[in-house]
Order: sequence, then C-alpha cells, then structure tokens
Amino acid sequence: MTSVWPYPAYDDDGQANHLVPGLAVPAVTLTSTLGGRVNLGTRKGRAVLFVYPWTGRPGLPNPPQWDEIPGAHGSTPEAEGFRDLYASFQDAGHEIFGLSGQGETHQREFAIRVGLPFALLSDEAQEFGRALALPAFATGGVTYLKRLTLLLRDGVIERAIYPVHPPHTHAASLLASLV
Repeated sequence: MTSVWPYPAYDDDGQANHLVPGLAVPAVTLTSTLGGRVNLGTRKGRAVLFVYPWTGRPGLPNPPQWDEIPGAHGSTPEAEGFRDLYASFQDAGHEIFGLSGQGETHQREFAIRVGLPFALLSDEAQEFGRALALPAFATGGVTYLKRLTLLLRDGVIERAIYPVHPPHTHAASLLASLV
C-alpha cells in the first residue's frame, strides 16, 4: 500500500462530538454477514466498530460525485487493513465489526470477495445510525454514514475516532495505539 491517499479528506465538522467515552450504544439488533444478528448495545467484551459509507462492486458505478466527496473513498482498503490485522486485534482483546447502511446481500458479497474473517453489520434501516446520531452525508438521494471508528467495551463507547483519514492505514494506526 502507498502511504499517500489520493482522495480528499474531510475535516472534523463536530458531527461526532457527542460520541464520548461512557456513552452507551443503542440496543439495536443488526444482521451480520457471518449469519445471525448482533446487538452491540448488549454485547459483552471489547470491540472495534469501524463505520464506513459504502463499498463498490467491480464493474458497477460509484454513487454520484463520489470522487469529490471528502472521506467517501476508502472502504475496501480500510476493511482489508482490519482483515490483515484481525488476529492481532483479537490478541489485543478486541473483536472487529464493520457497519454501513448497505444491505446484507451487498455486504456478504463484499466480505466473501475480499475474505473478511469478521462480521459486517447492516444498518440498512438506519436505525443504529439514527439512534446514535452518527455523522452522515447524502448524494444521489441516498444517505451514507461518514467514516468513523468506535472502540466499545460492554456496549459503551471507550473512544471515538473521527474523522478517519487516511482509511488505508487506519487499522494499523489504531492497533499501534492499543498495544
């Protein structure tokens, strides 16, 4: 991977200022690409929840103006970074979850295609994102979650990272901060 990220970053616009340590995440049950359902609000243990806007599929176009939207690009390399360091995160006592507003079918195709060993959670109904007031943006009449990461312990935020940039080195930087 190159160290230079070619797409625009977004500034800290304050949309995540409320995601403070000690804030409980909502008890919303989400479908998982590993089968079954996950409720991060009631889940025990430590977890990394990386929130991403959207993953593309080979041969299909990106949403309108995607190249110009700061922070939009990078979901695939971000997920691959967590994939490549998954065992190290587990050794550090953290389970990994990815979350987007994409449907389970789209997420499952992506997880299989890039070989993700962890669950992607679908917030297609935007219930989790709305309940936690996660930062979002819209293009082409569709709302997407902005890229951010939450460190969770027993359903409570320990740390929020926002904005996340560059996405392709985020997993390595986060892991280094945990050990």
